[in-house]
Amino acid sequence: MVDEEAGPSPEQLRLLREKARFIRLETIRLIEIAKVGHYSSVFSCAEIFASLYYDVLSMRRGEPAWEDRDRFLMGKGHAAVGLFPILADHGFIPRELLDGYTRLGSPLGDHPDMTKVPGIDFSSGSIGHALSNGAGMAMGGRMRKAPFNVFVMLGDGEMQEGQVWEAALFAAHHKLSRLIAIVDRNGYQLDGKVDDVIGVESLRDKWTAFGWQVHEVDGHDLHALTRLLRRLKADTQRTGPACVIARTVKGKGVTFMETEPGWHLGYLAPGDAQLAIDEIMTREI
Repeated sequence: MVDEEAGPSPEQLRLLREKARFIRLETIRLIEIAKVGHYSSVFSCAEIFASLYYDVLSMRRGEPAWEDRDRFLMGKGHAAVGLFPILADHGFIPRELLDGYTRLGSPLGDHPDMTKVPGIDFSSGSIGHALSNGAGMAMGGRMRKAPFNVFVMLGDGEMQEGQVWEAALFAAHHKLSRLIAIVDRNGYQLDGKVDDVIGVESLRDKWTAFGWQVHEVDGHDLHALTRLLRRLKADTQRTGPACVIARTVKGKGVTFMETEPGWHLGYLAPGDAQLAIDEIMTREI
């Protein structure tokens, strides 16, 4: 039984940390198949993935078509390489499918395709559309009196997209209380520091002004993150959508990625891959 008001127990916390480690290791393994990929973009949100998929989301193992399962959409679709192993872990797709990641004929590409991959709720890749779709799902669920919640993870560079703010206005106006946005605030996008490209702060003030309930959390603190997400999901008194600004580090878990923004897209040579694996296996986050 999950206590929505409490953080994870020590046993649950150990599981979540192990799953975050699993996500990072599988990301390295799959990108080795593709020979290029978005390591650091996954590593900044590995704890968010772990908290959602191994604690917060309502799901049934092996049943991606269950109508009442919680929905999850990724604005930053380039992090899909970290999500596919989770779907296999939950029995949504065969594990052996991972071994053909990005190969000709594989449904698993650099970005997720909802028409090909069970458990993917939105085909993301063109940044800025996920929140609009999530708001539509939340409204549709309310019209059908369905119990599911909708979680949308957005990149902080995505805050530069006008459609995000149109969706934010829509969701607040329609009081979509089952919609929760999570901003992966790692500070970087493809072209460099987010706030050097187009400044987005103060995010808290912006989301608040758009009518959302706003919370900030260390996105790598699994106890605090999971406790917050549990509480938001269980809050039946909230009358509108909620936004979680998760303060994260791009490339978190591998020291040389944390200090080099070029790992947004890259490839680890075998020696560097082993260094990264060794650190992920031994480092406590």
